[in-house]
Amino acid sequence: MTEATDKLSSGIPELDTILRGGFPNHRVCLVEGVPGSGKTTLAFQFLLEGIRNRESGMYVTFSESEGELQQVAQSHGWSLEGLTLLEIGALSEKLLPDEQYTVFHPAEVELNQTTQRVIDQVNRTKPRRVVIDSLSEIRLIAREPLRYRRQVLALKEILSKCGCTVLFLEDRTSGQDMLLESIAHGVILLEREQAEYGGIRRKLQVVKMRAVDFMDGYHDFTIRRGGLQVFPRLVASRTRSSDRSASAGTLSSNDAELDALMGSGLPWGTGVLIVGPAGTGKSTLASKFAWAAASKGHRVSAYLFEELNTTFLGRAQKLGMDLDPHIKSGKVEINQIDPAELTPGEFAYRVCQQVEKENTRLVLIDSLNGYMNAMANERFLLIQMHELLSYLNERGVITMLIATQHGVVGNSETTPFELTYLADLVIMIRYFEAASTVRQAISVLKNRRAAHERTIRDFEITKEGIRIGQPLRNFRGILSGIPVFEATDK
Repeated sequence: MTEATDKLSSGIPELDTILRGGFPNHRVCLVEGVPGSGKTTLAFQFLLEGIRNRESGMYVTFSESEGELQQVAQSHGWSLEGLTLLEIGALSEKLLPDEQYTVFHPAEVELNQTTQRVIDQVNRTKPRRVVIDSLSEIRLIAREPLRYRRQVLALKEILSKCGCTVLFLEDRTSGQDMLLESIAHGVILLEREQAEYGGIRRKLQVVKMRAVDFMDGYHDFTIRRGGLQVFPRLVASRTRSSDRSASAGTLSSNDAELDALMGSGLPWGTGVLIVGPAGTGKSTLASKFAWAAASKGHRVSAYLFEELNTTFLGRAQKLGMDLDPHIKSGKVEINQIDPAELTPGEFAYRVCQQVEKENTRLVLIDSLNGYMNAMANERFLLIQMHELLSYLNERGVITMLIATQHGVVGNSETTPFELTYLADLVIMIRYFEAASTVRQAISVLKNRRAAHERTIRDFEITKEGIRIGQPLRNFRGILSGIPVFEATDK
């Protein structure tokens, strides 16, 4: 395998993670994608990282002017000072009638001249990093695949002998280019697609990188001011540890009855699913756990897909769970998600960064319905959620997932997705009718980590907060929504 010391950083830390250190030194790699996918931006980040490390760089452009490249750099707040920009825009002029060759094929003259210009500039400036944007012009003049391949191979060989690390950029406008992919040491594919609603979705894939155990699969990324932001695909199996100390102990809810119902508190490293119809108090119950965790000095991150931050915080405050002091102290962070601008990969990355850098111990996702509906066109969301839960459980983080059931009373339908198999602990809150009154009941359906109560308890939200009542022993059929009163208390 290629050692990390033989790598050059791409200028994008997360891409370096995917590549296990960066681009292989003294090698030629291909970055391909449709126009607008981010190839030029990635190339500039690669070259500017070299400038920061006192490594000279050269950008060779066939289709864009120096002014256009300067404008791209300015849009990201970059300065190209220190970079050599070689603009080769005369190839199109060579194809004018007055410039046509009658004895030699154009490729035998123009390509050789172009290659020589690049090599002369390399020998003059001796850059450590080189970007050639793009090979489409060379392909058009070469016309024949054999001549094109020979020219690219010659260019690759000469640049490698000069000690350069090279990125070839190629517009993927005519399908997959197996010729270039076979020549290059590594291939990175950038994809761009328009979602049915919301912004552009971008994905990155390392197609190949010889002698490197790179992270395969698709990785979401965005282009913002400052360049590409890559979100490596979460693979929980790569982060597993034999240390179980982070999952030791439990988190008390500061409510003896609620703790007893769950079986002496909430174990660390647990995925908790709170499920029930709309308005039963699921978010309020989750707020109670968040407030209890913050009160004990643990950091909490909440991600709201549906309601506003002010609504979430205002409700908790009215019920005696004021989270504002904990927000000011940094123990609680409320993130209101704009689902139209977020991809599953970016969301998982945000959560993991909060855990790794801020030592977050409780993660609240409210709600799963909003998460699923916002990303309805994304495939394999359940698998991604499984990876995220596995990762958080390994680090001793409590993950609270809120899911809304369809219907209100009676035989309410289940959630439109099946997540109970993922959760370690499932809490169900239901409406039921008794004596012409709509009441609520709470029960724990399963707990993999502790022996929990099998009873169904009365659940009420009062001005003082949540109240967990005694088991409803005089009713039968509470979960159906229309119970039968059987006997009086003795």
